[in-house]
Amino acid sequence: MKKVLVIGGGISGLSTAWLLDKRAGEAGINLDLCLLEQEQQPGGKIKSVREDGFLCEWGPNGFLDSKPQTLELCAALGITDRLHRSNDNARKRYIFTGGELHRLPENGPSFLKSRLLSWPGKLRLLGEPFAANPPGTDESLAAFGRRRLGAEALQKLIAPMASGIFAGDPETMSLVSCFPRIAELEREYGGLFVAMLALAKKKKQERKEGKISSSAAGPGGTLTSFKEGIQFLTDTLAAQLGGRVRTGVAVAAVTRSDDGWEVRTTAGETLQADLVISAAPAFAAAGMLEGVDTALVEILRQIPYSTLNVVCCGFKKEGLGHPLDGFGYLVPKEEGRTVLGTLWDSSMFEERAPGGMALLRSMAGGACRPELMELPESELLQRVRDDLQAAMGISQTPCFSRIIRHQQAIPQYTVGHGKRLEAIEGRLSSLPGLLLTGNAFKGVGLNDCVAASQATVDRALAVLGG
Repeated sequence: MKKVLVIGGGISGLSTAWLLDKRAGEAGINLDLCLLEQEQQPGGKIKSVREDGFLCEWGPNGFLDSKPQTLELCAALGITDRLHRSNDNARKRYIFTGGELHRLPENGPSFLKSRLLSWPGKLRLLGEPFAANPPGTDESLAAFGRRRLGAEALQKLIAPMASGIFAGDPETMSLVSCFPRIAELEREYGGLFVAMLALAKKKKQERKEGKISSSAAGPGGTLTSFKEGIQFLTDTLAAQLGGRVRTGVAVAAVTRSDDGWEVRTTAGETLQADLVISAAPAFAAAGMLEGVDTALVEILRQIPYSTLNVVCCGFKKEGLGHPLDGFGYLVPKEEGRTVLGTLWDSSMFEERAPGGMALLRSMAGGACRPELMELPESELLQRVRDDLQAAMGISQTPCFSRIIRHQQAIPQYTVGHGKRLEAIEGRLSSLPGLLLTGNAFKGVGLNDCVAASQATVDRALAVLGG
């Protein structure tokens, strides 16, 4: 019997443990598997809390169904019939700039009519096919944006997108690590407009041939969750793993032993394992592995994390002053607002708020505004209310509010991230029986975490002989 310890009970650890248990059984490998989670409730930053009839998501509120990984996991878990897709409002997205909300254009004519970019900014975009070639080194997202699309497009389109996904600073974010598909399209086609035309032609041909075609470069797909909230997914994984999940157990150190690996908990318990899989954040994994490989620890500590405040506000719809007919909006840093963006959660998913009510979820902080984490809750809430009034004309006092603070929220793939991943792989190659997974490496979204779990299970089975 092979002993396997998975450290960390977020979506990465839970999906890795569940998939490994399933596939090992199919391969005839007898496992003694245990997952250790330091919190009393598994799920990590995935938490769906209903208070006063409002359903507040602490972290992600779903996943896009344009990628197969999470859908495949739901099918294997037997919960496909519980999936809850967002309504058509989720397609409409806005940017708040110049004192008003501008809907993101979806086609050429709407782009020309939009006042989101000035005419000089629009004309600069026409120069995209003639932009300079990539520098041949890891380029920041900001440098890419200025080079291909211009400063205004960077400010009003690219930077808000980076804030919405990573709560990051485009001046330090690695293009190829954060948005690999965009970098790939530039390499393959020489430019984004040429790529868009080529892919549109390809999609038209695929439709003509009856093939299913998904979005090539953008996020695409439909935002998907569960009526109970996205925590239903992690709850299901934990429930099906059953007693193999041990909560309230914090790991102090991981060390090598004559027979494989030892994991020591903060309570003084020592556990033996043939295989250890860490799904903990990079900084936490570094602390556990100090006695194993100092070079690996140093690299892991070079992966920074952004802070994030999540502010949920409930309002009466009557007299709100805005139809809330969309996904929400993002705010460029240059606007000088507290909020990075606000999601209109109750407009995307039913049952997120009581009848006649609306739930808005605002994000504040991120890599560019870490000081907001220190604000008293009352001041942070007032600033968010001021921003909601400026963007949407909402002057009501919220009938419900909840603030969730994440001191280390989202890993930042800064310039050089790819080289760091190569160095991590190099160190792990000399440490058989130790694997790392999670959102610190190759994608921060829920689909990315599940995809990483699938790849980790492949490697685990190779170690275990399956």
